[in-house]
Amino acid sequence: MLLVPRSSSIDRWLLQRILSATGNPPIRLAIKGGASISPTNAQPVGTLLFQDRVALLRTILQPEIGFGDEYADGKMAVEGDLVTLLEAAYNSWPGPAAWGWLTRFKSSWVERFKANSPRRSRTNVHHHYDLTTDFYKRWLDRQLLYTCAYFPTPTATLEEAQTAKMDHVCRKLQLQPGETVAEAGCGWGALALHMAKHYGVRVKAFNLSHEQIVHARQQARQQGLDDKVEFIEDDYRNMSGRFDVFASIGMLEHVGIRKYTELGRVIHRTLGKSGRGILHFIGRNFSAPLSPWITKRIFPGAYAPTLREAMTVLEPWDFSVCDVENLRLHYAKTLGHWLERFDRSAPQISSMFDGSFVRAWRLYLAGSLVAFRVGTLQLFQIVFVGPESTHIPWTRAHLYEVQQQQGPTWMHAMS
Repeated sequence: MLLVPRSSSIDRWLLQRILSATGNPPIRLAIKGGASISPTNAQPVGTLLFQDRVALLRTILQPEIGFGDEYADGKMAVEGDLVTLLEAAYNSWPGPAAWGWLTRFKSSWVERFKANSPRRSRTNVHHHYDLTTDFYKRWLDRQLLYTCAYFPTPTATLEEAQTAKMDHVCRKLQLQPGETVAEAGCGWGALALHMAKHYGVRVKAFNLSHEQIVHARQQARQQGLDDKVEFIEDDYRNMSGRFDVFASIGMLEHVGIRKYTELGRVIHRTLGKSGRGILHFIGRNFSAPLSPWITKRIFPGAYAPTLREAMTVLEPWDFSVCDVENLRLHYAKTLGHWLERFDRSAPQISSMFDGSFVRAWRLYLAGSLVAFRVGTLQLFQIVFVGPESTHIPWTRAHLYEVQQQQGPTWMHAMS
């Protein structure tokens, strides 16, 4: 007589498969009204509750996409703190040694056939950044900076930290009055306006997001800076003219690794051999694709490069790297502020979109916070100069000391 396992036994076996595949994190897994399992070697920090076996099977068949979609659709609930549960999962997840040839092949295939052409880049930007400025006003700082803040002290507010980030970038670039700056991917315009207002430079800022450009132009007019800052709704590849400085804050992630040489060509065309610039971007310690759920639902076309991969932007043009800084923990703290503000505004955001949207973005923000906290993601700032530049900092003192009116602190190579 053939013995058919009871459904509860099948469910328990499926739950165990998920637990084992994710490194046996201290998380309880359960099906509503049915089977459940818990790790034997640790106290669970929370519970993942599947509404039914269908949700469980979808998660097994497509682990990362299934997990994100089931959570967003309300088919899987988190009992306990979402950040704590995700951190436990990240800490147990197999490391880079577990990335096999199939994963690398899939990543390469996606990069090859979904490269960020001008048309695809515009579509990707529209998907994420044109959700309406009012949505982002609900949880970003007052100036709408959507990149890593810089916390000079642990108690700094988000507004203080974002202003400190802009000054940190400007000091790294050692901007001088009268210089010209090209900015690629300017967001809602805060950095370009800050550069012009406080450092006396002229800025041309390029961005594909219509919503962001409209807001940035309004701010320039209101602040009386529209004669010093020009916001251009166009692809960075169409930059023209010669500038002293190139700035890219949070855009490299959207370029795609197969377009790095093209970006380098634009930077070289913009700066020549004597300019200087900064690349500020989300990165990784080892080559790997971003979460497929993130790239499908939140950030299409995104890729977080290693430092080695990012160098392919600069090396063909003989740019010299002067400084590299990792602000990973600052981004974790930034995301903590964003998530807290997002949760406070969840009722209003739900009325703007729906509950599924709110859950998806909560998962995106919480997962990103944890990724930076545990080191899955990094935040790199690279300062570089052209081969004929004499603007090379002698020390890093200018980054941390209040500057007196004593002129630039360059090391002049020919002196």
